Amino acid sequence: MANYVLVAGTWLGAWAWEEVAAPLRAAGHEVHPLTLSGLAERSGAPAGQRTHVRDIVAEVERLDLRDVVLVGHSYSGIPVGQAAERIGDRLTRAVFVDANVPVDGKSFSDAWPVEAEIAAHEGFWPPLTPADCAGQGLTEEQVTRFVKGVTPHPGATLTEPAELKAPLRELPATYVKCLLDGEDPGPVVNGLVESGHWTLVRMDTGHWPMFSQPAELALILAGAAGAAGAAGAAG
Repeated sequence: MANYVLVAGTWLGAWAWEEVAAPLRAAGHEVHPLTLSGLAERSGAPAGQRTHVRDIVAEVERLDLRDVVLVGHSYSGIPVGQAAERIGDRLTRAVFVDANVPVDGKSFSDAWPVEAEIAAHEGFWPPLTPADCAGQGLTEEQVTRFVKGVTPHPGATLTEPAELKAPLRELPATYVKCLLDGEDPGPVVNGLVESGHWTLVRMDTGHWPMFSQPAELALILAGAAGAAGAAGAAG
């Protein structure tokens, strides 16, 4: 059995994982959804991107977790990728769910130029509207739940650069590409998958599968832990 630490992307907190956590727990796993500083119930706490890396590492160490499957969705793939290398042999596998991945010296805003929007909203990236969720496989009820739960995202987390100590290919990792959000995971992930270091899984849904297909996502996460165990046994 694995210990899952689930970290959602921009605007979201631990609450976003409720429907994914339930089937994983029913299967006997420990599941620890994490709200990052400055979001959801932690709104108002000062936060930069490095703060979020520390949040994740601190949670793993506070709970003294082993056999960790560290899951990052969207933006949170950047701090999750850095935290994964920092927790060392506690890590079983990292899973990036339609996520950005860290590139040393680069920030989220290098790929998504959000600085002007952050400056116009007092240092925060404003949440999406229902119209922004169109075409992502969400029901009206799911869109309503999403929009009611989101909070403004601390801008510094999106503009601070990542700091990697080792190449990403050294992480045992699975990348989940949500096809309604585009079929191409990008050149960095493509290179890691093509080199044989990472596993690519596709989901026929949109960017927020924890809402649109939670049971299917839970199965993929359970499989990621199983794949890591099989690789360890083979080694």
